[in-house]
Formats: sequence, structure tokens, C-alpha cells
Amino acid sequence: MHKDKIKLLEIFDNPYPGRDYSIVHTAEEFTSLCPVTGHPDFGKIIISYIPDKKCVELKSMKYYLQSYRNEGIFFEALTNKILDDLVKILKPRNMIVTGEFKNRGGIRSTIKAEYLKK
Repeated sequence: MHKDKIKLLEIFDNPYPGRDYSIVHTAEEFTSLCPVTGHPDFGKIIISYIPDKKCVELKSMKYYLQSYRNEGIFFEALTNKILDDLVKILKPRNMIVTGEFKNRGGIRSTIKAEYLKK
């Protein structure tokens, strides 16, 4: 199921490839399913990056994130998968994906995955 999600993402040319600048996209209403119980998980996904040659188109990003709505996935796997997919297609200078998830069993989780171009 994970393999086809990256096809939802569309990219476009960075209008300022010679300059370092930050892009931050925040999805306030992210949902997926707990892989153990099947109950819904709710959270916020924050994608922050310095683009190189390409940027991600927002409508496709919305559809990509919505594709997780009915999928059972752990927070850690989800956050790292989003980072891997975006790095694969964008090849940014750096990127941080943060997942801030609502309480589950009285515990709130924040997962942060980072990529820095070498």
C-alpha cells in the first residue's frame, strides 16, 4: 500500500533555486488508524524544508496525506515514510517532518524525522 502513495505527489520547479529559503506546510487535521486497535488517530503533520530544484504542489500533498486516512500505521513509521517519500521526489537541501499526535491512552506523541543533504 505504501508504494503507490508517492505517485500522488506532484512537483514543480523552484522559482529561486539559488537561494536558501524555508517552506513550511502544516496539515492540522491529519488522520490515520492505530495498527493495533483499528481506532482512528488524529494529529498534525508539519513539513519544513529548504528546497533545491523542486517544490511540492499543495493539492497533491493534501491527497497524499489523506491517503493515510484508512491505513493502520504506527506514528514512527508514518513520520519517517512521509520524510522518505518527500526526500525521494524533491531532493531538498534539508527537511524535517514532525508529527504531533493527539492523546492515545493518556499519552501524547511527537515524532520528528530529519534529512540533511550531504
